[in-house]
Formats: sequence, structure tokens, C-alpha cells
Amino acid sequence: MSAIRLLVLGAVRQHGRAHGYQVRNDLEYWGAHEWSNAKPGSIYHALKQMAKQGLLVAHEVAPSTAGGPPRTEYEITEQGTEEYLALLRESLTAYDQRPDILTAALGFMVDLPREEAMGLLKERVRRIEEWRTSVTEYYTPEDGPEQLGHIGEIMNYWVYSADTGAKWTRGLIARIEGGAYTFAGEGDPFVGVLAEGQENPFAAGEQAERTARTERRAPEEDR
Repeated sequence: MSAIRLLVLGAVRQHGRAHGYQVRNDLEYWGAHEWSNAKPGSIYHALKQMAKQGLLVAHEVAPSTAGGPPRTEYEITEQGTEEYLALLRESLTAYDQRPDILTAALGFMVDLPREEAMGLLKERVRRIEEWRTSVTEYYTPEDGPEQLGHIGEIMNYWVYSADTGAKWTRGLIARIEGGAYTFAGEGDPFVGVLAEGQENPFAAGEQAERTARTERRAPEEDR
């Protein structure tokens, strides 16, 4: 599973309609360029690919006042919303050694009802415990990693990560049960997106902007 599809679909959905720079700016604001593959090139590529797949609709809008090329705005489709929610649910339950999958899902978990989010997180704990049991059939943490040579440190790290991941998830479930955050159907949720023209303190810098400009100037047939 790739986090980029969930991140891009979720960002577009939050805006209603968004152009590539807005999506990129939001994801950088969340730090996604640091903990996932959401780099400028992959963001623009994902937008174009998902438009071709019917998950997004691409709208051509007027050129910018600075004289740039026509800007493409994207809007999520019904099929795209179904894909987004399916990815979100799976990302909340899946136990994956890569942190970007869960991190992406946490950014959008309030798009689900509170009870469903808690249920998915409880399923995540169950999967972590199931995975740990399968590992400890061959590796006994109490005996230390040395039993497998230095390679045992890999198993030791995985088991430790599973234990801390389960503990953290239980804590999140408790906070949600206690009323933390605003979930779907409960009112206006917190939306961490930047307004048009608002400065992004976490922008990736000039190199990313050059990449973004290059992507926006891609040939028409690639849009």
C-alpha cells in the first residue's frame, strides 16, 4: 500500500477543488515530505494518474495573473471518495513496519464516525498482537537477541516496535473514547489546510518549487 494515494485524495477532498500546488503545500505543512514519499514529483504524478483512473476530475482554469500556464484543479469523484475511505480504513487497521501508512491515516481519521475509528484501531491492536505471536513462535524476546547472532537485533527491534505500537494505539483509543477530537457527524472538524496565499512555514524550499513548476508545465497530454 502506498501512502501517497491516501494523502493526495484526502487533501483534495478537504479542499473540494484543489490544484497541485495547494495539495503539495498542505502535505508539506503536515510534514509529509519528511515521513512519506509525498515529494513534489510524486504528488503531481499521483494527481494525473488518479484523474486518468476516474478517482479525480481535472478542471482547466485560467492562467495565473503572473502569466503562467493554465492551472489544473482537481475534484474528487464518487469513485475517488470510495477509494479514499477504503484506503483510510485499511491504513488504520494494517500493521506495517513503514510508518507513513498509519501517519497518513491519522491525518484523516476524523473523516470517519468516532465508533468506527475506535473499532478500526482496536482491530489494529489485534493485528499487532497476532503478528507478534507469529514472530515469537521462532524468537523468544526474553532470551535476548544474541540467540540469533547480530541478526537477532532485527527481530528484537520489530518486537519492540510492535509492543510500543500496541501501547500507543491503546492510548489513542482511550483518548478518542474520552471525547478527544471532532469526528464525522459531530460538527465541524479541525482542518489542517492552508488558505490560498498563506505562507507555509514548513515548505520544502526552492528546489521543490522548481520541481513543481516543471511538473505544472508538463505537456497537455500528460495532464
